[in-house]
Amino acid sequence: MVITLSKPVALNQNSDFRRIYARGKSFPDKALVTYVMKNHLGYNRFGITAGKKIGNSVQRNRSRRVIRAALYSIINQIDDGYDIIFVARGKTKYLKSQIVEKVMFEHLKTAGVIKQ
Repeated sequence: MVITLSKPVALNQNSDFRRIYARGKSFPDKALVTYVMKNHLGYNRFGITAGKKIGNSVQRNRSRRVIRAALYSIINQIDDGYDIIFVARGKTKYLKSQIVEKVMFEHLKTAGVIKQ
């Protein structure tokens, strides 16, 4: 039986973020940094962060919104059982979600998380 979640599960515990930063595999780019780690839960958990270096709250929220839009467009192509964190970079706030989606897809494909 396959259980599909209507809404992605969010990573929101600081300890989870620190564990993934420390032990997960990272994929950097000028637009986005992706951290991936197996979670053995059978479903995916996602986290999106934008630090103060990005700019004020409006710019950080736009960066997170762009990343979220890109994630929702490829979420059905991602294998189950991973914790994934996307970290916004300085350029993210200027980019369209389609460009971030391409970068995100390449990172996840390199990590071996995309379904075959």
